[in-house]
Amino acid sequence: MKSHEVVVVGAGLAGLYAARGLHAAGIDVLVIEARERIGGRILTADGSGLPSEDGFDLGPSWYWPQMQPAMAELVSEAGLAAFAQNSEGDVVFERMSRERPQRYRPTAQEPQSMRISGGTAAGLRAIARELPPERVLLGRGATAMELTERGVRITIRGGEAAQQAIEAGHVIAALPPRLLEASVSFTPAQDSATAKRWRDTPTWMAPHAKFFAIYDQPFWRRAGLSGTAQSMVGPMVEIHDATTASGKAALFGFLGVAAQQRAEIGEEALKAACLAQLERLFGAAARHARATLLKDWAADPLTATRQDLVAAGHPVVRDGAWVTGPWRQRLSLAGSETSDSEPGYLSGAVTAARRAIADYLSQQVRTSE
Repeated sequence: MKSHEVVVVGAGLAGLYAARGLHAAGIDVLVIEARERIGGRILTADGSGLPSEDGFDLGPSWYWPQMQPAMAELVSEAGLAAFAQNSEGDVVFERMSRERPQRYRPTAQEPQSMRISGGTAAGLRAIARELPPERVLLGRGATAMELTERGVRITIRGGEAAQQAIEAGHVIAALPPRLLEASVSFTPAQDSATAKRWRDTPTWMAPHAKFFAIYDQPFWRRAGLSGTAQSMVGPMVEIHDATTASGKAALFGFLGVAAQQRAEIGEEALKAACLAQLERLFGAAARHARATLLKDWAADPLTATRQDLVAAGHPVVRDGAWVTGPWRQRLSLAGSETSDSEPGYLSGAVTAARRAIADYLSQQVRTSE
């Protein structure tokens, strides 16, 4: 059985950041990821929905440097370029179906939301380049963890064998707590209060869906519109300009339709309804999208659980330990939702990963004393 000092479960922003920090400190670290790609909820895709080095963010896309210094530091240290979310022009508001949408001149947005050139996944690639490729195993999902005399025995699915096991002195679970509780069995079991806390922590993005309409030109800008719209009619409740730094034009919106209802309506009908709404809001040119994308995170089993089918708000900072009992010395949680600053956001993933790195290294110092 292969053994490593630390195994990180999950190759999203938190997992890769934690692995990079431990590798830089000389720690034998391995990352396992159930998906066939890095990123988790970060997915920058082209017009066909495939991962792209210059595409559209189907997951998180914004960060706020003044409010989220951890993310600003990552962008700076990785040498990434960033640009401001377009806010030039009027905002459209749709109050009810029998009224025409109205245009308003918005007040200055403070603080300014920023996006990474090339998409949010550019940050992931910058981090991953600092890890040896063999240290990140894709298509390997953890299904069980068992405490042993030497550490943790992790059962994983995927790869050449249907099921295999690896051993770790310590595990950093860089997954949303709710997903971890639902997808991994523990021996001994987590105590009931800990398991309940994990289950009760909402997974950011999990209940939501984003629709993108991709165009040849950002025609709304020529009409004096910012691309921002709010609607009480739907199906999208909030819409923004998603044009990339390289000039690929797009609009995107968050659907206000519940996950179960989205499943009943179906993807093609939802796309048609979203295009019709964009035409109402931005004019006839919106009908002629070159491509459309719909990413329903609630339908992604590697993001959402059954509990996520009902939106439960944003994760909040919570006191107390995320891991208790016999697991406390062998398991750390580093999903963004566990952060004590900006939980659920990109910045929260960085902060949670930094905490996991510091906790593990300080534990090693205490052990050696």
